[in-house]
Amino acid sequence: MAIGTAAALSNFGTVVLSIALAFVFGYSLTSMPLLRAGMALAAVIPIALASDTLSIGTMEIVDNAIVVAVPGALDAGLGDLLFWGSLAFSLAVAGAAAFPVNRWLIDRGRGHAVVHETGIHGGPDTRVVGVVTVFGFVFGAAVLIAEAVG
Repeated sequence: MAIGTAAALSNFGTVVLSIALAFVFGYSLTSMPLLRAGMALAAVIPIALASDTLSIGTMEIVDNAIVVAVPGALDAGLGDLLFWGSLAFSLAVAGAAAFPVNRWLIDRGRGHAVVHETGIHGGPDTRVVGVVTVFGFVFGAAVLIAEAVG
């Protein structure tokens, strides 16, 4: 959303770009540890598709539906509280919507469980991810509050 807004793309172009980049980055984050571990690209692609497609799709449907539904959110600029507030809200709701989808997939041996079947568990320690997430939330909330007050 930020790239499309900064590049002054149309609302449709911004939404399409954000969806495309979500899938590219989502698949990449799943694929990189597998490729670094020596798996062939031909073996990694079906794993990434199986583990991430429904989750990313769910997040993108919910995220973009909310941003489109918030009056003026897509027309707001990068310096506007409305842009960042609607984006933060939509991502939080989309993450909450994707959580049960991911649980459902994992419970059936699908989704990210497919990655774990490889025995390769790349990526940073979950505690580091948690700390970064909390820091990002606190920082983002502080910026939004400061923008609203100031």
